[in-house]
Amino acid sequence: MAVEPDGWQRSREGLGVWPGRGKTAFVGWGMSPVDRRWDGISFDRTLGEFSKVAARAALEDAGIELKDVDGLFMCPDNMAGANSGPSSQWGPTRPYFDPPYDSEDGLSIVTNNWLLKNWPELNEHQNIKYAPDNVPAIGAGLGFAAEMVFQGRCEVALYIYTANNMDGRYRRGGTFAAPKAIGGSQWNNVWGANVIDLQLHTTFALTQYCHQYGADWDEMMYPIVSNEHRNGLMNDWSFYVQNGAAHLTFEDYANSRPITNPAHIWDYDRPVNAVGAFVIMTAERAERLTKHKPVYILNHNQGSGGSARSSCVTLAEYESFQKRVARMVYEGSGLQPKDIDIFNPYDGFSSFLPFSLEAFEWHGVGKGETKDFVKGDISVEGPHPYLSGGGNLGNGRTRTAMYIDSIEQLRGEAGRRQVNTRHETAIAAFAPALSANYLVLGNSPS
Repeated sequence: MAVEPDGWQRSREGLGVWPGRGKTAFVGWGMSPVDRRWDGISFDRTLGEFSKVAARAALEDAGIELKDVDGLFMCPDNMAGANSGPSSQWGPTRPYFDPPYDSEDGLSIVTNNWLLKNWPELNEHQNIKYAPDNVPAIGAGLGFAAEMVFQGRCEVALYIYTANNMDGRYRRGGTFAAPKAIGGSQWNNVWGANVIDLQLHTTFALTQYCHQYGADWDEMMYPIVSNEHRNGLMNDWSFYVQNGAAHLTFEDYANSRPITNPAHIWDYDRPVNAVGAFVIMTAERAERLTKHKPVYILNHNQGSGGSARSSCVTLAEYESFQKRVARMVYEGSGLQPKDIDIFNPYDGFSSFLPFSLEAFEWHGVGKGETKDFVKGDISVEGPHPYLSGGGNLGNGRTRTAMYIDSIEQLRGEAGRRQVNTRHETAIAAFAPALSANYLVLGNSPS
């Protein structure tokens, strides 16, 4: 298999407009069912089978067949924990099953090798000419796939991303299972080794924000969280649609269990077991399709806006670093804040959202102004349809909603979620904390 090439990332300022701007496009997307966890019994609901379900849906949405795909981008990222590797190396023991489920591959992870071996339809045509081993997670991964199409390594890329959640294995591996905390984690891990660095960083910074700008956490965050849940309930594939709706009142939110006070459990997304897939192809080829109009990729970014000087990022650092990310994104796309219609930033923790909203100056929101902005109409029917896809908070931790909604909004096919405002451009991201993993999309290549 091919390996991921070096130098493809757009991870700093000063790179100018992306040379591939408007030369690649999304033409299809698909989602599997969204379970809380794999039940350990239903082999038609494993990550491997869900990968096929999502991929078939994406191809059908694009109006093409599997034989048309020549680039396979299967992300083997394991949500069991950072740097965890296959969970068989550290997780609780469990029985394995008959092939192809006699290893972790196909269960807690899925690789392109597994798909190539265990998807007869894929092997039947043997048209895959590019299938790199180290495909990044969806934030960087979709940008990677777009870059590889632009560079000519393939014409039709199928990108597949798994959101795995297996009993006893979520965020319990890798550095979280280490007997000793090193570096900054020695200060954070006393509170719990479950990505607590992100939780504490954003909670502390947003608490500083509330003091600095005179905001009340609950009053500012509830409109955002409840709006996301409402939008998520308009997605047929959402976890909350399939497994029980969460109609949040202010009292439900404010009185819910604290996690990193003042953040509540509803400020955190729900881990799920699901797979999403996307089809990206050259703009020239996309324009020959008739099923949907292409959604052009105008820029992709990776990397980070910066890192804390101490064990926890401060408000001033957060605002400065996030602003740097926004500059990179706008520079590479050739657009400005006033040009962006749909804004779907990453929301694994709700505390990310005021910072990204203000750094990107979406709909003119400046420093300290989120508390006033959310008092207005941020629904999909209103003038400021913020997070119109419902994000991870409104759908479950699939990390796909931001991209799916952006594609649908630009196509004009978002159904009940379709905004009444202009919908020609979009920004979407899986970008935890200060990450720079953003995509800029447009209805026109120029």
